[in-house]
Amino acid sequence: MSKQVIHTENAPAAIGPYSQAVRAGNTVYLSGQIPLVPETMEVISEDIVEQTTQVFKNLQAVCEAAGGSLENVVKFNIFMTDLSNFATVNEVMMQFVKQPYPARAAMGVRALPKGVQVEIEGIMVLED
Repeated sequence: MSKQVIHTENAPAAIGPYSQAVRAGNTVYLSGQIPLVPETMEVISEDIVEQTTQVFKNLQAVCEAAGGSLENVVKFNIFMTDLSNFATVNEVMMQFVKQPYPARAAMGVRALPKGVQVEIEGIMVLED
């Protein structure tokens, strides 16, 4: 099985030794995205709605670069520094992903890179 690195200028560049996504067969592993604006590499704002929206836009760009869309995601892992934002993150997610929803885990964490409030990673499966 070959491994293909996925990269797009429409999502933030990796801020460490990792790829935006890696495709193995027809499965794409999406690295965690935080609310960085790709053009500036700055956090979009302190607002949780704006942060979550930017994260999904970044994920969408990586999915498209891999030949898919958010509709092809089968699993999300969501990391939040404040679980009281759970309902808000759900509301934003429903603007980007329709039923049937992917599997998901949501975790509260002490801190995230660059002091952001939310990070989301995922697994996408493409048609052959």
